Amino acid sequence: MKKKSNIACSEKTISESKQQPAHPCVLVIFGIAGDLTKRLLYPAICNLGRRGLLDENFYIVGVAVEKYTTRTFRAQMEKDVQQFVTDPADKKFGLAFLNRIFYIAGDFTDKNTYAELKIKLNKLEEQKASKNCLFYFAAPPEFIGTIATGLKNEKLLNEKDGDYFRRIIVEKPFGCDLASAKSLNQELLTYVKEKQIFRIDHFLGKETVQNLLAFRFSNGIFEPIWNRRYIDHVQITVAETLGIGLRGAYYEKAGALRDMIPNHILQLLSLITMEPPVAFTADYIQDEKSKVLHAIQVFTPEQVLHQAVRGQYGSGKIDSVEVPAYRSEKNVNPESLTETYVALKLLLDNWRWLHVPFYLRTGKRLPTRSSEIVIQFKSEPAILFGGAGKNIMPNLLRIKIQPDEGISLRFNAKIPGQSLQLGQVDMNFKYSDYFGIELRTGYETVLYDCMNGDHTLFERAEMVETAWGIIQPILDVWSALPPRDFPNYAAGTWGPKEADNLLNLDDRAWIL
Repeated sequence: MKKKSNIACSEKTISESKQQPAHPCVLVIFGIAGDLTKRLLYPAICNLGRRGLLDENFYIVGVAVEKYTTRTFRAQMEKDVQQFVTDPADKKFGLAFLNRIFYIAGDFTDKNTYAELKIKLNKLEEQKASKNCLFYFAAPPEFIGTIATGLKNEKLLNEKDGDYFRRIIVEKPFGCDLASAKSLNQELLTYVKEKQIFRIDHFLGKETVQNLLAFRFSNGIFEPIWNRRYIDHVQITVAETLGIGLRGAYYEKAGALRDMIPNHILQLLSLITMEPPVAFTADYIQDEKSKVLHAIQVFTPEQVLHQAVRGQYGSGKIDSVEVPAYRSEKNVNPESLTETYVALKLLLDNWRWLHVPFYLRTGKRLPTRSSEIVIQFKSEPAILFGGAGKNIMPNLLRIKIQPDEGISLRFNAKIPGQSLQLGQVDMNFKYSDYFGIELRTGYETVLYDCMNGDHTLFERAEMVETAWGIIQPILDVWSALPPRDFPNYAAGTWGPKEADNLLNLDDRAWIL
């Protein structure tokens, strides 16, 4: 039975807005045989299809090196649907859709692969498929340029405005440092226009992330106090209980800093700190997010030593189960110096946020899986309440992104009784309680937006480069000064003690 809300909402308020099916297209997935497709992309497509948000002429063409045929790949996908698509209605759609999936076995470096793809797309068009194409690069980053070149050579990236579109979707990471990000952007922009590129970050497809703008700019009680005069500091935490699993080879090259900060976490920071856009459209929103990124103070080498913390997990326990150290994981160097934890203190040089610190942290093998933003407001003077004043705690606004999406507000109230005693009260809002939404992967929203050409949740080239420019000094210092104490936190703990000191020196503490 659905939990009743303690806030009155009309049926019209909570009813899901009527969405139209996305524009018809063929989704071409390079690397379709990998984990990304079966665990995230295809379940998201099943969810969209079940809700009537895919056009009846939507098709998928997969390209990968694995030696499947269309028939054997469909058989494998049927097994994957049974395992990874949990909702019965989604599963029913996913199984029925298998006959609209086609497979091409080919090497990304072989020009014949792209020639065969062109033939397949022409045949589908003869069968009334749309000329619109989305090319999804679900392949290792080193193949992005190769795939783009192959598509360009076959003229598969040419589009005709008002007639049909050709778009490319690139998974993070967008480069591995500032220089490679610039190089990748320059290469892609020689093949396509900026409007054809969708740099995807499924994290921004989460309902709560999208709701940040609605929460800020549609509620008059919050926007007037959303500044340095009332906010003491902000914390952003993205914590995972999992280790790196089978991603050892990738993670050894990336590490927590590259993997999470320039995309997920800086995107969250820009959404909560941006100025009101002129209109709720992609260009205006991206303009304001870009201004915030440019306002972030870039570290000097000295600041890196005092405002950036790195860690690597050792062995320990997660939910009472023994787990191995990072250096014992598969495809990891036994003497690896790759960080699995990062904590940063950032400052913004603009009027709204001057002197307000932003504390960011992310890590593997932490005690709980949780992504949230905590906004701590400045405390009121305690003198009015005498001895009871010692119990006054600062107000907290917690925006919870996963696993339970919602928002909570903590405030002080009098504890019932004859004496004046203060306690803390939480006012909680959960999406599942109020709107009855189902948990989704986040890919539903971003895929739907790609099909419709909506760039609101995506980054422009200059935003990607600005984000890398923020962390480049950290990469440089950490590269020049290898850590001597790895591993420096046990699995199942909240990271190295230096991360606590980052806040303790400012008379603050992590909330979560």
